[in-house]
Amino acid sequence: MSTETINENRVTTKLSIRDVAAFCKLRLATLVVMSAAFCFVLASKKTIDYSQLTILIIGGFLVTAASNGFNQIIERNLDKLMARTQNRPLPSGKMTLNQAFFIAITLGILGIFFLWVFINPLSGILGTLALLLYTFVYTPLKQKTPLAVFIGAFPGAIPPMLGYVAVSGTMSLEAIILFSVQFMWQFPHFWAIAWVLDDDYKKAGFYLLPSRGGRDKSSAFQVLIYTLCLLPVSLMPIVFNISGSIAAVIIILCGVGFIAQAIKLYSRCDVKSAQQLMFGSFVYLPVVQIALMIDKL
Repeated sequence: MSTETINENRVTTKLSIRDVAAFCKLRLATLVVMSAAFCFVLASKKTIDYSQLTILIIGGFLVTAASNGFNQIIERNLDKLMARTQNRPLPSGKMTLNQAFFIAITLGILGIFFLWVFINPLSGILGTLALLLYTFVYTPLKQKTPLAVFIGAFPGAIPPMLGYVAVSGTMSLEAIILFSVQFMWQFPHFWAIAWVLDDDYKKAGFYLLPSRGGRDKSSAFQVLIYTLCLLPVSLMPIVFNISGSIAAVIIILCGVGFIAQAIKLYSRCDVKSAQQLMFGSFVYLPVVQIALMIDKL
């Protein structure tokens, strides 16, 4: 048995709530669940089943936390190489591999159970699909090809679809449209992050910008194109009467601002512009989803 295996399986007597939260990526999981909750309310129109909404939030959070946990298990040795991840519970030794597997498997089973049994089977299937795609397809591909971002956009866009399906019980056009908005948003969002963290990512062999040249005009151009395409896709809920005119105005204003940030990145190709686009992406999606939700209530 190797020294690494012995170290990974040693008994850890103190596993803090903070370590578990870091393992589950608490803040990221919360943002993901918010997306599902907004779309649940949107689908509910004026009659909201708060007990079902609570179950959705719990189940969605558990599945997302499990996905994040499995991601860290697979990448535990790579996380040691990057400054932003070397203090995570596994690479820092605060959590053993056995503990990590126990937590991730338990959260995943419970999350899928909540979605499948207490909401509807289709919700459970979507939760399972998101977990499997993120863990076993997206995560291993990150070292192999920039197409990992495209693959990862599928499980990343399931939460709004899940929120809508939790109410309707069917795979409707509305659910697919909400999926499409979050799917398209992920490209400028994740590429902005990849631009900011490119040097750190390279230490682990991750080349996640769309161009092999990394922080170049080609990458910036593709970021701009996807940001431009995001605006008409974001307006599709208005076209199909999922929401109303107030939401349309807010979406257009947000879209123009987001595009301006992408143009700035294309013009300057610098980290500061990428940071501004990254923070813009954190604002864009929740504002758009809240606008869609409120306008329809």
